[in-house]
Amino acid sequence: MSGVTVGEAGRKNGSNAALFFRRWMANPLQMGSVVPSSPALCRRIAAQVARGPGEAVLELGAGTGVVSRALLDAGVPPERLLVVEIVPDMAEHLRSALPGVEVLCGDAFDLGRVLPERWHKRIGTAICGIPLVLLPIAEQRRFVQAVEAVAPGRGFLLYTYCITSPLPHGELGLAARREAWTPWNLPPASVWRYWHDDARAHS
Repeated sequence: MSGVTVGEAGRKNGSNAALFFRRWMANPLQMGSVVPSSPALCRRIAAQVARGPGEAVLELGAGTGVVSRALLDAGVPPERLLVVEIVPDMAEHLRSALPGVEVLCGDAFDLGRVLPERWHKRIGTAICGIPLVLLPIAEQRRFVQAVEAVAPGRGFLLYTYCITSPLPHGELGLAARREAWTPWNLPPASVWRYWHDDARAHS
């Protein structure tokens, strides 16, 4: 049992939805959907995470933290979860909502600078909640390079509302595999894994 009453849970969900909506109104292109990810999607994302001894999980574009909480519920220790969020008030919310988690306010396309050096090459799984499908291929390539700079050979997970691969993975030099799909998210969502062709896919 979580120890949270129905009333408390309702207030927390309402607060999350309001914060999410305010962020969406401020910058819709930073958001992948007009509603937060569902519990079913969050569980499917968490099920795809791998982490070796001494490694951390890196979440990019955490929003209100619903995926972050699913990762913690699935057994990722708070001190092994790193969250990058570009919007300052969202980052502040995450620091309050996720005690023990290292929340970094910065640009996921500049991970070499944003991520503390002690975590470079110690990322087991990187998870992306940024709507990369909306970006030009040059920016998508920048993102791939940013992840590779801190987690070489590990690739990343991307959750998306596209039916097919949201990234032109061949043009980006990536292999791709859809790991999970849930019709219970609004809209229905998939979890894709991307990795460099010459790297071993982690499953």
